[in-house]
Amino acid sequence: MPTQVFPANYQALTAINEFIVAEASKVGFSSKELYAVELSVNEAAANIIDHSYCGEDLGTIEITAEARGDLFTVSLKDCGTPFNPDEIPDPDISSPLEKRTERGLGVFTMRRLMDEVVFDFSRPGENLLVMTKRKKAQP
Repeated sequence: MPTQVFPANYQALTAINEFIVAEASKVGFSSKELYAVELSVNEAAANIIDHSYCGEDLGTIEITAEARGDLFTVSLKDCGTPFNPDEIPDPDISSPLEKRTERGLGVFTMRRLMDEVVFDFSRPGENLLVMTKRKKAQP
């Protein structure tokens, strides 16, 4: 399983995306599925920077990717402040855009685009997010 460690900053998102696309492409995803994986990992990394570390360059993000058959699993590990994703309310997606807040879509997006999203805060000082995407059968 390929693993890379990235600085927790927005400039690293390009390298993170390149790593994820290269690994997820091994599953043979459609372009839509591949984009869903890329966007989910991007949201997760941005959340780590914003909410776990509360700023850029205050830690690292260790990412492990595994492509196996029609399944892609990606794990993001950081050492920032843990949070309870169940305390994040679902965003208001029915109001007019001008009345919505611009925050709160990250976890919602990951859960909508990936088949499984698991947060693990059981190890002190370590946050682990594991997301899985299964390739859909092509018609």
